[in-house]
Amino acid sequence: MPQKTHTKILATIGPSSASKEQIEKLIDAGCDAFRFNFSHGTHAEHKERFEIVRKLSKEKNRHITLVADMQGPKLRVGEFRDGSVMLKEGQKFVLDMEHEPGDESRVELPHKEIFEALKAGEKLLLNDGNIALLVKECGKNRAVTEVLVGGPLSGHKGVNLPNIKLPISAITEKDRNDLEFALKLGFDWISLSFVQSANDVREARELIGDRAWIISKLEKPSAIDDLEEIIKLSDGIMVARGDLGVECPLPTVPVLQKRIVTACRKYARPVIIATQMLESMIKVPTPTRAEVSDVATAVYDGADTVMLSAETAAGAYPVEAVKMMNSVITQVESDPLFFKLMENSRLNNCCSGEADSITFAASDISSILKKVACIVTYTSSGLTTFLTARERPNLPILAITSEPKVADALVAAPQATFPKPEIATVLPLISIPLVSSIWFTKYNPPKPVASGRINEPPNSRPLPVKVPVNSRVSFLYIPNI
Repeated sequence: MPQKTHTKILATIGPSSASKEQIEKLIDAGCDAFRFNFSHGTHAEHKERFEIVRKLSKEKNRHITLVADMQGPKLRVGEFRDGSVMLKEGQKFVLDMEHEPGDESRVELPHKEIFEALKAGEKLLLNDGNIALLVKECGKNRAVTEVLVGGPLSGHKGVNLPNIKLPISAITEKDRNDLEFALKLGFDWISLSFVQSANDVREARELIGDRAWIISKLEKPSAIDDLEEIIKLSDGIMVARGDLGVECPLPTVPVLQKRIVTACRKYARPVIIATQMLESMIKVPTPTRAEVSDVATAVYDGADTVMLSAETAAGAYPVEAVKMMNSVITQVESDPLFFKLMENSRLNNCCSGEADSITFAASDISSILKKVACIVTYTSSGLTTFLTARERPNLPILAITSEPKVADALVAAPQATFPKPEIATVLPLISIPLVSSIWFTKYNPPKPVASGRINEPPNSRPLPVKVPVNSRVSFLYIPNI
């Protein structure tokens, strides 16, 4: 079993990693959580894989977090009569809403919202930004464009509008169906795609409630404009560098990444760095030096989780990719510079409020007092625990809550009995990005003597738990009695 790390690994399940054998290998290699991409696959396939992970999690006595990633309003062109076409620079190309297969001169674009927002002079990007179109004329259901950058274009390729905020919700009708399915199944986190503003998060919160925690994927420039409000309303953030790199100039992506990570640390929100982290390992067993540096930089910056997409979903070396990522994380976190950087970054956030100051002090005290076993937090929302985790103490964190919604938003673990049998203790282990294990010592009642008194005091600890070293956070739920 790989060494426990502060930074966690989120792997995408797909054709290359759907079997029980492969999923188990990924867990053993260091995977802490799995992403289910609802842009692909059926509900039946997702359910089967969900049950495999839950079963393995129970067998290994290790909580594995499950994330349901909604497709969102992904804009795509229609089909082509011959499957694909070759667009040439300078040619005229029409986008319309006619339900007919496309050719070299036109293709269906079944999104009226685009035509409502388009104006002459705007740019359209197709096929992950590989094709660029300039809008010359635009009507209610038809746009005439000039090809600025040509190339091959096949059916159902994505469409991006870099500087346009579309009047559409981040939650489509398909998302609503997928969302209800995922919540009933018991996913820990719901990931929202193409969040444009804080209102998208509010809409999702109304639908999800406290049944799961919400990750907002930042992949639109408009989301950056509303960054802090989105972070405050979300439970976690994903830096989705794929579409973000299409919508924004590529040189700005690393700048935006650092800005987002810094803001997430400020508000104690878990942040995930995603897309092309070990892209070359889709086809080859070793990554490039630049990719290794990219992963390391994300860890040094304070990212809570790093994500593998096609590397584990469709790549030829999914297990090797997880092992490599775990190795990089372990190497970085063994560097004394890592904790120095975390300390320097937290100094900027320590005086923003009472809770910040307390958790800041707790981390400092725990580092001074050598015999401290763990940091215990009492929380009604989970925020105090996230604030404590933000400080990156080199100690386990045990969070205790009396609020069922805090525990239920995570995943219920096996029950344990405290000295009072009527106290039913549900122990969910917090998921992304702070995963750890916890074990209970059962209370052994003392034996009575003839006088009716006990001949020895209770031999259990006041809080009979043992938290392993190098873990991060465990959640302990004790109902009010």
